[in-house]
Amino acid sequence: MFFKKYGDIVVGVFFMVLGALLIILAQALPKSKVMEIGPDFMPTVIGSVTFILAAILTFLNVKNFKMHAKELEGAEIPECDYKRVISSVILVLVYVMVLQPVGFILSTLVFLLLQMLVLSPDDERDAKHIIRLVVIDVIFTLVVFFLFRYGFKIVLPAGIFTISL
Repeated sequence: MFFKKYGDIVVGVFFMVLGALLIILAQALPKSKVMEIGPDFMPTVIGSVTFILAAILTFLNVKNFKMHAKELEGAEIPECDYKRVISSVILVLVYVMVLQPVGFILSTLVFLLLQMLVLSPDDERDAKHIIRLVVIDVIFTLVVFFLFRYGFKIVLPAGIFTISL
């Protein structure tokens, strides 16, 4: 009952602390002598975005707490789909293990497609939706690759393919 009532507030505070820790720990990373953007840049950006979004989540839930508390009195807690959770954890672990040897582009294409299939509703797994997921997968992977390669000047793992784009 506690988490049903205060869940979003607890999660918001947790991610605010996590974002703040990420920002603080990123400052301890050594500064780059070669590039303007050092290894502390992305963790600081991710920590800042996480902190801001968590603060918004917490603020909005505290603001609307009374309205949501009355709504949740008679509500049932939906069953957790453990199969999807375990599949997602396994996919992330495999992705982390194959990222370096296989390379960013290929491993991300496979990981994102499988992850989107795991998380998509059962009724949205027909050919039309799978084609849409593949298009999103390819566009997202290439945008991230080129953003890191040319925007941040960070080379992602090439793996089995040596791409000189």
